[in-house]
Amino acid sequence: MEFFDKNGALEFKTRGETVRIEPWGKNALRVRATMFPGFSGRDWALTEKHEGKAEIKIGKPEKWMGDGTDDNKEVASITNGRITAEVNFVGIISFYRDGKLILREDFRMYGGTITKSSRCLKTVNREWKGVIGGCDYSLDLRFEANKGEKIFGMGQYQQDCMDMKGCTLELAQRNSQASVPFMISSLGYGFLWNNPAVGRVTFGNNYTQWIARATKEMDYWITADSDPKAILTNYTAVTGHAPMFPESLMGLWQCKLRYRTQEEVLSVARKYKEEGIKIDQIVIDFFHWTVQGDWKFDKTYWPDPKAMVDELHSMGIKVIVSVWPSVDRKSENFYPMMEKGLLIKTERGAAQTYDYQGDCVEIDPFNPETRKYVWEKCKEHYYDFGIDAFWLDNSEPDYGVYDFENYRYYDAPALEESNMYPQMYSRVFFDNMPTVQKGEAVNLLRCAWAGSQKYGNVVWSGDVPSTFESFAEQIKAGLNMGLAGIPWWTTDIGGFMTDDVNDPNFRQLLIRWYQFAVYSAVLRMHGDRGPYNIPALDDRDWGGGYLHTGQPNELWSYGEDNYKIMRRYYDIRIAMHDYIRDLYKETTENGAPLIRTMFYEFPDDEKCWTLEDQYMFGDKYLVAPILELNRFEREVYLPSGKWKLTSDGTVFEGGRTVSVKAPIEYMPVFEKC
Repeated sequence: MEFFDKNGALEFKTRGETVRIEPWGKNALRVRATMFPGFSGRDWALTEKHEGKAEIKIGKPEKWMGDGTDDNKEVASITNGRITAEVNFVGIISFYRDGKLILREDFRMYGGTITKSSRCLKTVNREWKGVIGGCDYSLDLRFEANKGEKIFGMGQYQQDCMDMKGCTLELAQRNSQASVPFMISSLGYGFLWNNPAVGRVTFGNNYTQWIARATKEMDYWITADSDPKAILTNYTAVTGHAPMFPESLMGLWQCKLRYRTQEEVLSVARKYKEEGIKIDQIVIDFFHWTVQGDWKFDKTYWPDPKAMVDELHSMGIKVIVSVWPSVDRKSENFYPMMEKGLLIKTERGAAQTYDYQGDCVEIDPFNPETRKYVWEKCKEHYYDFGIDAFWLDNSEPDYGVYDFENYRYYDAPALEESNMYPQMYSRVFFDNMPTVQKGEAVNLLRCAWAGSQKYGNVVWSGDVPSTFESFAEQIKAGLNMGLAGIPWWTTDIGGFMTDDVNDPNFRQLLIRWYQFAVYSAVLRMHGDRGPYNIPALDDRDWGGGYLHTGQPNELWSYGEDNYKIMRRYYDIRIAMHDYIRDLYKETTENGAPLIRTMFYEFPDDEKCWTLEDQYMFGDKYLVAPILELNRFEREVYLPSGKWKLTSDGTVFEGGRTVSVKAPIEYMPVFEKC
């Protein structure tokens, strides 16, 4: 096997495979491999300019080789700052931080110390298999497991664990699941699977395995640094930073399923004004349209959208409207888009990809002509009326059946790049809005992929149940989203699916969820509130009147006692405006999330690496949500230092666990002294 220094990158060929390792940002390396004659040239999430000059060594094994080989064959290494990749004579790559092994590919083909003497297994570190009937390969990449390692990040998964060690994760997008494949290890490195293919990853105790079901090349990026803060800074420097979040949106967003008429929207806004509560944005949810894919208001119930928007603007309220990627066969846009090839294609069977309330095919945002077409329609029917932003729902997309092998996009099969769909969908709007407005574009999405933070995406956690169990899962998911580089993250306060708003248990959950949301990136009221006993506006099977609506979901909708609590916490949110603005500024500068794991702020405290039910809101506030019904006291771990309980001003000495009261009126929050 031969090694080459190719303009500052290390390349080698083995078993028909070309591998390239190159410096890519601070203390970081990008690793690519292909079985094709050349690389694709796709950078995927690695979109930002980068610097890095590597030191490359090629020669016989020396002391700098760390895998224990004593063979006389040629080996190589490449170093960029604190990280070094070493490649032995059979192409196994090992990574070191400051000379200490942090990650090594798993290989069981030959005997000897480098392969744990398991040659009879005949498994290799990078296994390529041709996809039958296509030009792609499936890829199976394996690394040795690190005992005692903790793994965080990877986006948003609905599960009761924050540490991903021992987990198998689907690398695919679904409603309430966002695959953002960047992980942070407790061993001091970050790893990006820079591949939007559908697949899975297993962080096993025996080995780590990354699988892409269909791809043209392997592509990953790895950085090594002193702590999670530095690792996330390195990562967002090469994948992009979130823009500066507008100060005008840092307060309350009001939403429900669903305001059916413009008069309903205006009456809610007027009531908030009478109550002396400033809402920053009001959301107009789905089926305000004629049919899916028309992307316009049903004039029966929205006769003058411009007048509505003008009145809302006069109250200082911005307006965001729901846009779905689904196009019903009854839509005026269906056949023009189908004829022009602007919709997702199926490999076999019917054209339908989505079946909620219609026979629909979803748009193909990988096609630049699709992005142009949809933007022009939404600009004409929404933006030109003064609509400020777009709620890009179903942005995974939400397929009727998640048979990814049955869908094809403009430039590749869905198996090869489907995880980038939400990012490309968001760019329908993000790429065009700056050309017609001043200020940043901020849109609401239900999904994201690596690098989505740079496209003005507020990501929410999807249609999750209204249960305390789900509430606890959302906190874990939000903390991991922040570590995966997605800082603009939110939830439906109280969960999305509620059977009975009058249930006192639900109302307790709502208050606990609302208290948490005040100490999160975006404070947003939303939910599908039962019971469904509100008659439809008409008996048509289309348009803005026929679909059900949920019960009222404003701050005053849940009784006077709860209103007082929510109003008090609203005042807390407004009082933190300058602090929240500074957090958003920090996010823009270095990728820091607003809600942070305890170990992000206290990486040297081993206890903080085990905590999953408390977090830091910035570097100042330690937040301890109440995650159980009828729980009015809880234990909180305080890192070293002094901490002031915000309820009564009591100062506690840190480095220990304390027990504090948590009546329904109060969620424990400590301010660092």
